[in-house]
Amino acid sequence: MVRIILIRHGESEGNKEGLFRGRRDFPLTQNGIEQAEALQKELKDFDISAIYSSPLKRAYDTAKIVALPHQLDVVIDENFNNICLGEWEGKPKEYIKEYYPDLWKIWITEPEKLRFPDIETLDMVMERSVNRLRELVQRHSGGTFAIVTHRAVLKPLIAGILGITPPYFWKIHMDTASYSVLEYDKVRGYTLSLLNQTKHIKKLIKEYF
Repeated sequence: MVRIILIRHGESEGNKEGLFRGRRDFPLTQNGIEQAEALQKELKDFDISAIYSSPLKRAYDTAKIVALPHQLDVVIDENFNNICLGEWEGKPKEYIKEYYPDLWKIWITEPEKLRFPDIETLDMVMERSVNRLRELVQRHSGGTFAIVTHRAVLKPLIAGILGITPPYFWKIHMDTASYSVLEYDKVRGYTLSLLNQTKHIKKLIKEYF
């Protein structure tokens, strides 16, 4: 069996300010650092042999904190980079709601259908993240590894690997510094054994969109 620990990064400045983040490189807030430290304690007894991360600071810095007790170097993997949201990145959600009302409606209902110039679709994110996960599962046969990334990667990754059809995005909730666990064996395939574990987090900002 292979165990995969799926981690969403700690709270970032973009989360705190209610901004569309995408690939804007927002740092962790102080609360986000504390969330990552709590996550480190939560995961210290897992026998993690490798940690992969999005290249963005909020994920990479979370991953480095989690990696410390395991004495691991974090491996940056572009396949787990956040979704590209083009000109929406860095803008407040209220701005998008006012100036892109039709697209905003799609975002809050079925973001799987969101299309406009210079963005990456959730289908594209699903394809790159699922393909990479399958490669890593073969590499880490019989072991445990972790991936630190973003909710707009984790949701399509989970949906894709489990065969969940759209609309799925708003049916899966994942908080900052939460972790989920996938297990894989050759007979049953993939099983989601834990979703959005947050018992280690004291201060959590709820995000609805």
